Amino acid sequence: MGSGMKPIELDGRTGEGGGQLVRIAVGLAALTSQPVTITNVRGNRQGGQGGGLKSQHVTSITWLAEATDAHVEGLHVGSETLTFIPRQPPTELSQRRFNISADSGAASSLLVLQAILPFVLFASNEKGEPLELEISGGTNVAWSLSFEYFDQVLMPTLEERFGISVERELRKRGWSLGPQSRGSIWLRVHPVPRSQKLQYKPPPQHTFPESYEVKSIDVSIIVPRTLHEQLQGGLVKGLGVLFPDAAVCFKLSEDSGNDARWSILLMAHSSAGIRWAREVLCSMPKRTKSRDIFIAQLSNSLCRGLYEEVSQRGTVDEHLQDQVVAFQALAEGLSSFPRGDHPTEVNALADGVGGLDISNRRMRREKTHEPFGHGSSHTQTARWVASEVLPHVEFYNRGDFVKGIGYSLS
Repeated sequence: MGSGMKPIELDGRTGEGGGQLVRIAVGLAALTSQPVTITNVRGNRQGGQGGGLKSQHVTSITWLAEATDAHVEGLHVGSETLTFIPRQPPTELSQRRFNISADSGAASSLLVLQAILPFVLFASNEKGEPLELEISGGTNVAWSLSFEYFDQVLMPTLEERFGISVERELRKRGWSLGPQSRGSIWLRVHPVPRSQKLQYKPPPQHTFPESYEVKSIDVSIIVPRTLHEQLQGGLVKGLGVLFPDAAVCFKLSEDSGNDARWSILLMAHSSAGIRWAREVLCSMPKRTKSRDIFIAQLSNSLCRGLYEEVSQRGTVDEHLQDQVVAFQALAEGLSSFPRGDHPTEVNALADGVGGLDISNRRMRREKTHEPFGHGSSHTQTARWVASEVLPHVEFYNRGDFVKGIGYSLS
């Protein structure tokens, strides 16, 4: 279906120049049956981390290649050039259950999912059956979102803003830190019905700036059990100083079983349903002189980081903003997830952006020949990749507004 088209050519060194570029490009190419060639794969990762495809990229692209009957070149760990030519759309996917296993237990199962999620979201059949996925790999991996962030921040946002329905369960925790371990996650994805489109729903209408007031903070800690009480005390103290009116709830307290495994997520809720999160994955230094000092410094850093994130006065945190770009590009009409106090965007959200008429506001369309807009380098690069694969997507006001293509399959 896409084999007769000239491949979209992307330079993997563009913008942030890491694995996210690969995941978004191949995921959207598979969904839309467009061939893509990526050169200099992860070309900005040579310093210390090495360029080329990693295990999690090979795992997700292999699955997408099988699902689309794709012709693929350069699909191996370390490959710096990849060509992906899909031949079948998601609606040809007849199987409903899949087990996906990365070669390395340190490969992030959540990043594997990030690459294939747009495809499976549109893999509906005539019976309307869901798809079940079990993905084996790491669940708490360096340079990746944790299962807790996925479960508590990303998925609730996709559910509330786009109506995406994904049941999920942590079957076993897997770490990239400490002794090697392999975990798995289970998901039941309810695809978008045929001929239907993703629809953006704006946040509830509230009065700004009161909507940014933090009402509660959920805390998830996965650290050695003997240090739970001390860490909880440090976090409660730090959050109490910075968010004196917020209730603190320990949503998860789990024994990591090893000093090398520390995973902590703080998530703040506002009265308007906005979520901001800050998380850390780290190890206690083997030669630390004082556990008390380590815990105090870690607590202070996390609490201060969350406070700075909330102080941005946006509707997403830094990491969530880049992860919703692909869904904005696929959805019908206008959507906005500003990070930062941008009056035009805030007013539009307060009015209900779903009914916004671009012509009636001061909206400036962005050029998309290179990464652009507000936000992190990951967000800017995600916008650029989406615009290259889906050229009819329109971006306005430094990327804070996205007019999606309204993608659907009959």
